[in-house]
Order: sequence, then C-alpha cells, then structure tokens
Amino acid sequence: MSLQSLMHVRTDGSGVLCRRTFLRSVAFTAAGVSVLGWKETVALQAEELRKRGMACILLFMRGGPSQLETFDPKPGATTGGPTTSIATSLSGVQLAAGWENVAKSMKDIALIRSMTNKEGEHQRATYQLHTGYIPMGGTKYPSIGSIVAAELAASEFDLPHFVSIGNRASTIGSGFLGMNFAPFVVTNATQPPSNLALPQAVNLRRFDKRSGLLQQLEEDFAEAGGGPRVEDHKAVYDKAAKMVRSPRLKAFDLNAEKDSLRDRYGRNAFGQGCLLARRLIEQGVTFVEVESNGWDTHDNNFERVTKLSGDVDPAFGTLLSDLKERGMLDKTLVIWMGEFGRTPRINPRTGRDHFPKAFNVALAGGGIKGGQVIGSTNKDGTEVASRPVSVPDLFCSFYKALHINPRKENTGPLGRPIKIMDKGEAIKELFA
Repeated sequence: MSLQSLMHVRTDGSGVLCRRTFLRSVAFTAAGVSVLGWKETVALQAEELRKRGMACILLFMRGGPSQLETFDPKPGATTGGPTTSIATSLSGVQLAAGWENVAKSMKDIALIRSMTNKEGEHQRATYQLHTGYIPMGGTKYPSIGSIVAAELAASEFDLPHFVSIGNRASTIGSGFLGMNFAPFVVTNATQPPSNLALPQAVNLRRFDKRSGLLQQLEEDFAEAGGGPRVEDHKAVYDKAAKMVRSPRLKAFDLNAEKDSLRDRYGRNAFGQGCLLARRLIEQGVTFVEVESNGWDTHDNNFERVTKLSGDVDPAFGTLLSDLKERGMLDKTLVIWMGEFGRTPRINPRTGRDHFPKAFNVALAGGGIKGGQVIGSTNKDGTEVASRPVSVPDLFCSFYKALHINPRKENTGPLGRPIKIMDKGEAIKELFA
C-alpha cells in the first residue's frame, strides 16, 4: 500500500506542501524529543491502527427490515399489528417477539431507534447505507468495507481484507480506491472458495514460473497502453496467488467447528455466514459483511419476518456471545442494519412499504457503549420523537469506533481530494 493511498497530500500547485497540510502532518514522538515529516507520520499512524487489530462485521438486512417487528415494537398501537414484545437483559427495554437471543445480549448492544433519512428507493438507499453518500455524478464512492480495509488492513496479509458473504445482488465495491480493496464474494459459507486449489500436476514451483510469465505479458501490455487494466488485473491475481499459498484458508472450513456451535448459529445460510465471519476475523480479516435477503416485505409482512428473524436472531446473538467469550468483541465492531425501515401503516396486502423516515440500527463491540437505547419514535412509530440520527452521523460513529478519521482525504477521480465523510458527527452517547 502506498503512502499516497493512506493520506491525500494537498499542494499549492507546484508540488510544494501547503502550510496547513504541513502543520497537520508533523508529529512528535511519544517522548516528545523529535519532529517527524509527513511521510513518517502517516506511516506511524497507519501502523498504530493496524497494531490495534480493529475489525468490523456488518450484518446487512437487504430489503429494509421492519423496525416494528424487530427492535422498536408498538404492541397495542393501531400500527403495531399482531407483533408482541419481549423483555431483554436491559431493564425497561423491549424488543419484538422472535428476537430472544438478541434480547439476552442487550447489555452489549447500543440500539439506535431514531435513524432518519430521505432515500426510500432500494438501490439508492443501499448504496448510501454502504458508503455514507447518496449516488451522485460519476463518482463511485467506496463502501465502508473498502474504507476500513484501506485504513486498517496489513498490506502483506494473504487473505482478502474485505469479504462479503451471501450477497445475491450487486455488491457495493471499492469505488475509486481500486481493486486492492474490492470485496471477495463468498456465495455459500459452507463451501470453501472455488478455484483456489492448484491443478494436480502443478506444484508451487511451476505455479511461480507461470506467474512470472504472466507478469512479463502484463508488462508488455502495460507498455502498449493498457496500464490501468493491468493494474486492476494484477491486484486481483496477486490476491488470489496469496490465497493459494495461505495456511489461513482453513478459516473457510466450517467443519472444523463443533456441531453444537454450528447449531447455535443456525444451520442456514445466514447463521453459517456469521460463523464464517467470526472465523475470518479471528484469522486477521479486517471487514466481513454477511447479508440476509428477503426483508422487502410489501406483503405478508408478519409471517415473513417471523421466518427471517428465526434465522437472524440466533446468529446475531450467538455471534456476539462467541466474540465476547473469545475476547474479540472489544476490538470488533458489529453492525446490524438495513437500507431503511417499513411503514407503520399496514397495507391491504398485510405488508409494510418503504419508510426511511424512522428506522433502527444496532451496534455492539468495538468500544461502543452497550446497554442503552438512543432516540425514540412516537407511540405509533410514524415520527422520530427524540434524538434524530442521520446516515452521516451513523457513519462518523462507525469510523470513530474503529479509530479512523472520517475527515481524512483520499484521492478521488481526476486527482481531487474526497473526504471519507464530508459531513456528520459521531453520536457521542455511543462512546463512554
């Protein structure tokens, strides 16, 4: 990873550092006895972040989960439907029935009930809830997974920095950060990644010779004008070549886990995906997204959410307890969210429609102060009643938990600086 990819350096147009950039880039050593240049400072900051071993797991509920059937139930209200509520480990806080495992972990969870946004179309909202930005112009913003990988991952690591599990739709990729930080997609958590084993007649020595020949061909193509394509192809190929040799590939083998633990996570795609996420983080992967599909419940909402929560609840609850038991939760930020919520009004098809005006997000680990509820909605769930939280605020909170500066600038298209987040403030209640 180049130093330039870690921090955009602003000049006065002649290649000379601007005064403000220079002052921001200078740092004292811990003893305070020497002054470092910006290159040394950036390198030390990046190394310090990596030494902290921070990681993130995103549990994404694609389609938009109903807040009223998950973490903000309204039993007795005309909008509440047949959903009942259950007590949690946190006195006075209730969740919807069907979330018993999550309820047991509420002392580790910070629940935000006052998320509010304007994007109510799936593609646009999904993009925003992965990047922090609404789609605009020709700029392809990197997903949070790619940002976290670029900021925290060790450059010489031999597994992908960012793994996406169970994604059946388009994955929000690395945007202008390039292929080095693109997600590695695993469609089935119970099967090891395909095409990583060497052919029977090819040993590592022959593999290296073939790689050398490919490198020569790529250099010729690059000299003929194909430089950018060669760079992207080389990034993908180098990652695959590292994986072929990696002893950490064993992380993808769920058969190494006890049957009892696999049962606790749930013998379904999402449950096994969460178990794989824990195994990957344990091996040093920086960011893992696990997706649950089917939350677009325009019809038959209550029956469908009951089935979905039956898969997600044990996986989410077990993931938190498993990370905690292994001493990993403090350094692993776990995020549960979808792209928006569902309408309090129940439509004629016994469903709920798109509703970005008020929805919920759950956070745990990574230094987040658990055992609290932030914000509220009114009695029928139609409005945010207190402490509204925007998407930029949420993303600034993610980055603060991971010790990433949200105002850091990366180099975007045409060489212009683009901040990781250009607006928003971290939610102060999340941090002790």
